[in-house]
Amino acid sequence: MNKKLTLKDGRNLSIVHLTTEQLPEILELQERVLGALTTGAFLQPLIEEEFLSILQGKGIMIGAYYKERLIAFRAMLEPEIDAEHLGLDAGLQDCELDKVIYSEISNVDPDFRGNGLQSLLGERIFQEVDTRRFHYICATVAPFNIASLKDKFGLGMAIVALKVKYGNMLRYVFLKSIVQAEKKHFAEKRLIGMEQTEEQQRYLRDGWIGTGMEKHGDNWFVCYERSIDV
Repeated sequence: MNKKLTLKDGRNLSIVHLTTEQLPEILELQERVLGALTTGAFLQPLIEEEFLSILQGKGIMIGAYYKERLIAFRAMLEPEIDAEHLGLDAGLQDCELDKVIYSEISNVDPDFRGNGLQSLLGERIFQEVDTRRFHYICATVAPFNIASLKDKFGLGMAIVALKVKYGNMLRYVFLKSIVQAEKKHFAEKRLIGMEQTEEQQRYLRDGWIGTGMEKHGDNWFVCYERSIDV
């Protein structure tokens, strides 16, 4: 892969597959992103060994270059099958877990924010997933991580669970089928405040899924819908 992309401001980027040779650049960019955050609550940085695992075949990683500078990257991870597997949270059968790939970390250089790069790279990397091997994409996002929530909804993912993951952190679990062509028809819709954890969990248990989000005044709401065949 070596594709061109023009940003809103006219700057031209190259989109490439990343390899272990770019690991120092990847780590350097992650440090730049971490250094620019006002809070680290919404970003779980990967350690060098985790990046290496993805770059050595346990996933996919693409990056955006401006001239000779890596200014964004996004990764997909082929997860280990264990008790914490997101496919289990999503209600998949054990036999389907090896068909799941995770939408993992994405970083954008602070100097290039505001260009929709996270979503643009998301669209590109989703197209790179081998649908002969993988049928589902899963991801987790913290409530009130508005940018990442918008990203996942924009990529056609839906909330299928809300639970504590990674020890003690509350996370939405997202799921997207990448082989199922039929479109669901929803008969019911509810808006639930993002801070209403137990109410959202109740709706999810009853077969509703989160399909979007809306802001009313200063408050964020998750749109939950239920298909007519539930």
